[in-house]
Amino acid sequence: MAAKKILIIDFNPQNLEAMVQLFKPYKFQIIKATDGQEGYDKFKEEKPDLVILEAILPKLHGFELTEKITHETKGRIPVVIVTGVYRGPQYRHEALASFGAADYFEKPFDKEKLINSVLNLLKEEAEIWVDLPSPESVTDFLASKLESSTKDAKTR
Repeated sequence: MAAKKILIIDFNPQNLEAMVQLFKPYKFQIIKATDGQEGYDKFKEEKPDLVILEAILPKLHGFELTEKITHETKGRIPVVIVTGVYRGPQYRHEALASFGAADYFEKPFDKEKLINSVLNLLKEEAEIWVDLPSPESVTDFLASKLESSTKDAKTR
């Protein structure tokens, strides 16, 4: 199965890189853009499975971009807004209700909540393959347990 694609759009290079690092362990294919227009172009070109964007974007505002993507995909591609500027329930409500955002986070955001939101939106069970040991290590572990319990049984 091909890796899911996430398009991350943020004008701030540090924030963009931090977001990329946040999703690195999940084996997603990550596409980056630094303004709304570039983000929209890459969205059309790359057809990502999910978009994460900052609301304040040069060239094309994040709310406008969210609305375009949601409208064009009829909501099939979730857009998650992460913003440091628009704070408060009225902005969240407007982003979700009017512009069609799938989720909305204010910076500083809870990393776990953002990751869980993205995984849920992508219907990924990514945590399973992030945390599980390899089949070889399970086999080795069970073999060593079996070996030690066999020795214990013989010494009784």
